[in-house]
This record gives sequence, structure tokens and C-alpha cells, in this order.
Amino acid sequence: MTGDDLAFASIADLAPRIRQREISPVEVVEAVLTRVDRLNPTLNAFITITADHAHQAARDAEREIAAGHYRGPLHGIPISLKDLYLTANLRTTGGSRILADYLPRADATVTRRLREAGAILVGKNNMHEFAYGTTTINPHYGATRNPWDVERITAGSSGGSGAAVAAGLSYASMGSETGWSIRRPAAFCGVVGLKPTYGRVSRHGMLPAAWSLDHAGPLTRTVEDAALVLNAIAGWDQADPASSNRPVPDFTSDLDRGISGLRIGLPRHHFAGLCEAEVERAFEDAVAVLRTLGATPVEVELPRVRYAGIASSVIMSAEVSTVHARWIHQRGGDYGDDVRARIEAGLAVDAIEYLRAQRLRRWIAEEVAATFQNVDVLICPTTPQVATRIDGGLEALNDPAPAVADGPFNLLRLFALIGTPAISVPCGFSPRGLPIGLTLAGRAYDEVTVLRAAAAYERVTDWHRRRPGISSGR
Repeated sequence: MTGDDLAFASIADLAPRIRQREISPVEVVEAVLTRVDRLNPTLNAFITITADHAHQAARDAEREIAAGHYRGPLHGIPISLKDLYLTANLRTTGGSRILADYLPRADATVTRRLREAGAILVGKNNMHEFAYGTTTINPHYGATRNPWDVERITAGSSGGSGAAVAAGLSYASMGSETGWSIRRPAAFCGVVGLKPTYGRVSRHGMLPAAWSLDHAGPLTRTVEDAALVLNAIAGWDQADPASSNRPVPDFTSDLDRGISGLRIGLPRHHFAGLCEAEVERAFEDAVAVLRTLGATPVEVELPRVRYAGIASSVIMSAEVSTVHARWIHQRGGDYGDDVRARIEAGLAVDAIEYLRAQRLRRWIAEEVAATFQNVDVLICPTTPQVATRIDGGLEALNDPAPAVADGPFNLLRLFALIGTPAISVPCGFSPRGLPIGLTLAGRAYDEVTVLRAAAAYERVTDWHRRRPGISSGR
């Protein structure tokens, strides 16, 4: 297996070979870091690269495994973190100038759990400043470029994570989602992005965006790999007040079960005619695939979802601006223009507007919960368009056209708003060779069914096996 082939192996395929000592963690880390050295100057997927740490951790893992102390499927696997997860004695910038030299004293809970599982950190990924934007065009650290077309964005705010996984610069990266920031970069970069249920994964030690909306979740190249990472990071944490103490299942348990008899909800009226033609075609092709696998498509109506974007925007604006209230007054000039403007606008949201948005949020959640009495999974296009050009500026994604904002974007933000699990998987490519994503979402704390449906689709398609041109340095 060549270095490039090794870098694109799945965690699920690589883990048993590492455990049986057919491949050394040292070899795996070297393959990944070689690619980082070659491709990151173009992609700009990392703010900080931790090569020395990774080499030492790989040697330590090799010794542990040789001594019979194998920790599990992440042991010896190179991963990366969106640069808002605290890492002890390693800078965590939040993609900002304000925290450019911040050295945390302790790890985030997710960071610690990944280290305990034996994962090896190769770096901290670029992101939209303070996770408050949709492009990962970062004024302080530069724009992250899409491995499928380096003139295009990776979306945001977890854009560096999407690019790193797509280009074989890490096997998994931890992203975060407040509105769509795991699943949209996954769709634009042609990888898998999993947003678990709110409370399933601790956010302790994550730089906050909006406390009632923030989720932690992985970006990977396969559904099974996402399930393996979730196994390592899920579970109650007393340091996170929103953390759930519900039992944590084995998220890989039903991946091979198939979906015969599963009811798939199609909220078409929210996106029909509002997506790019290639996106709608890919979606309908995916529905046909799920039908051949034995699933039953069911048309569903979600009238209240038209208000999801409004509720999400008000809540996010108020909470983000509260987090940044002191800095925006004391160090406003250190923010990028787009983020500063959005924070300043959020300071004008009053308590009545915020409370109304929270009530609207509950009203929407009740409707979706009722819908899940009749279907097992909801599916929709992850995003209504493929990746836009970097030179198109921030406006193309920050301010979608009203008709689009009232349709697909409501669905895109819905699942972070109500906190239910959702995953984006690759489902096709545009004629220009740009990836398209399919979102599958489920009931709260039912990640197992969501992963089961996504894995069934992935197993009979090959979209996730394709590699971007940048992967070979072209």
C-alpha cells in the first residue's frame, strides 16, 4: 500500500491492521504528515500542525500495541481538531486574532477522550473566525480551499476539517455545528459529517458560539468511521451542563442491518425547485437507491419548519453577541469585518425577541417530533448548491436569496435548532466535478438508526470512494 493509498484507507480498515501489527502507527502518521507538508500550503486546512507531537505519539502507540495494550479502533489513528477545541499547552485560536497566542491549560473533554482512545493529533484545522460564518474565508489565517477545486470554498465554519479529511490529511476531524457547520463542509468537500443529538457529546472546552445551539461532531470519509469516533467521544460529562446521562449504545451495532421496512420522510415542498438542478437530480437518485434497498419513502408536510431560519438566526445572534460583548467593545478592530458586523447586529436583539424565538423553536420541535411518529428518518439535500467560488465573496452564502432562505436553508438549520441527530453523506457530483451531499436525520438520541440508514446507502454507492484531484498533487 503506497503512502497515498494508506492515507485514504478508512479507520475501520486500518484499525485491525494496526492492532495485528501489520502496519505501524509510525508509518501511518508519516504517510499523513507527508501529505500535509505537500498539500496544506495550497489548501490551508490547518492553522497549527503538530508534527513533533504526532511522531512521538506514534512511537508511543507502537510500543503500547506491541506490549499488548491496544486501546481500540482509534489507537494510532491520525486525527485533527477544528481550532476551537482546547488542547493543553497547544495554542487554540478559534480562527481569531484575539486568541492567536492562547495556550490552554487543559484539554477539552472531546480532546481528552480522543487521546484516551489512542488517537494521534496531527494539527488544528482552519475555521471561520469564532465559528461565526459560512465560508472559512478567514481574514487572519487565509481562506481554506476546496480539494475538488481550489478556487472554491469549503463552506464553514468547519471548512478546514472538511478539506483535511477529503484530501487525506487526517482520517477524521472534529468539527462543530451551531447551524450547519459540520454537515455543509462535509457536503462541499465530499465527506461524511455527523451532528449528534444535542447533549450526546460534551462541549466542555470548546470555544462557544451559541450555547443552546452548539454541537460537537466528527467529519470522516465513511459512515462507519463516524460511528467509531462517536463511540469514543459520546457520554455524560459533569463539566457540561447540557450533557446527557442517557446510556451510550455502540453506534456501529446496526450498520450492517439494512433498511428494509424503514420509513423515509421526504419534505420535498421545502426544496423542490429551489436547488440547483444537479442537486435535485442527485437527491432523487438517492431516494431511488433507498427504495431499492427496501425503504418506504413517505411524503411529509412540515409547515412550521418555514420559521426555522428565523428562530435559529435570532437565537444565534443573541447568544453569540453575548459571548463576545466584552471583546467587541474592547477589541472590535481585531475582528474580521463580516464577523464584527454580525456580532454588532446581534447586540440589538432584545429579550422579548429572544424568548419568542425560543418558543418558536419548541413549537417547531413539537411538529418534527410528531412527524417522527410516522417516519423513522427524514432526508433532504444537505445544501441547495455546490461549492461557490472564493472570489465570489462572503455574500454568496451569508445572504442567500429570500426564496432559497425560505426553503432548503430552513431544513439545513432545522436539526441544529431542535437538537436531533443528522448526518451528511456524499450522494453525487455536479458536471463540474463538485460533491453533493444528502442529509439523513432522526429522532433525538437515535443516532443508531440514522447511521444505519446512511451506511446502507453508502454501501451500495461509490461516491465516498472518489478522491479529489488535489489528492495526487495535481
